[in-house]
Amino acid sequence: MASRAAAFRERAGGDQAVASIAGLRVLHVIPQADGRKSDFTFAKRQVNSLEQEGVLGRVFYFYPAKPLLPQWRQLSEEVKAFHPDLLHAHYGTVTGCVCAFGMQVPLVVTFRGSDLNPDPSVGKLRFAASRVLSQVAAARARGIVCVTNELRSRLWWGQARTVVSSGGIDLERYRPIPRDQARRQLEWPAERKVVLFNAGTNARIKRIDMARAAVEHAKSIVPELELVVLNGEVDPDQVPLMLNAADCLLVTSDFEGSPYIVKEALACDLPIVSVAAGDIAERLAGVSPSRIVERDAARLGDAVAEIVLSGRRSNGRETVLDISEAAETERLGQAYLRALD
Repeated sequence: MASRAAAFRERAGGDQAVASIAGLRVLHVIPQADGRKSDFTFAKRQVNSLEQEGVLGRVFYFYPAKPLLPQWRQLSEEVKAFHPDLLHAHYGTVTGCVCAFGMQVPLVVTFRGSDLNPDPSVGKLRFAASRVLSQVAAARARGIVCVTNELRSRLWWGQARTVVSSGGIDLERYRPIPRDQARRQLEWPAERKVVLFNAGTNARIKRIDMARAAVEHAKSIVPELELVVLNGEVDPDQVPLMLNAADCLLVTSDFEGSPYIVKEALACDLPIVSVAAGDIAERLAGVSPSRIVERDAARLGDAVAEIVLSGRRSNGRETVLDISEAAETERLGQAYLRALD
């Protein structure tokens, strides 16, 4: 394995990290909540993008809610069978920490947001424990990826060897199509005014209560307004259609990393009303119509009503062309080469 790692280092040069990692063997460890199709779809797409560039990948699904020791043993056996050059944990906390001990393979960890950010939806003891696990994983990792600079600043160590990459999106999959066409495919009435909200797997930290209050306020101005909630039960194949069929995306989270739903909405030219969380304010700079609003239901509702009534799409797509999956794969290749060095 050492000689293989040396060969990849020798091939590395300039900015063409992707060309240097063709043939690299990577075992990806992706956490799963309960096996829903929507769990970590962005990580699975990242694995596919790497494979298209010649990286030999295999996925190990890790279930944090299940007993850890049997899964650690299974992962160890997978490492022995696959002989990877790198182990890539696609999340911190327990997932990253399980990968950090006894595997005898260089480790790369991607921190995505809630593995380093405060989480008011859990108790103080659980919050403290999960953050310590993330920091332990970072200390033992050869390479670190954070989706925002803010997350990198939360690391106790390893900031110098951290690559910041927000995560790429498939610009062919997420692209503008006519709203009425998307609504016909979804069988949504053409006259509806729809605000889309992504609750993910943790509606509390996404502040669905604030979103509902904001939409209720907006309905005093736009009575036909309706809130449509994306959750883990929505088929990922329907999400691009829903982004094109909606009139606005609403984000009210307490904390974020670099939320994929925002980048996907931008790629579909869907206007966004959001609070300042993660890198969203940076993403919306120069995007019109879209608004960053303070955490107040009435102000959020006013902004939603204004944008919905305008009937306009945004210029968001032109702002996300630099975060294609190809660009993300290049940045991830840089993290891999650092881990081998």
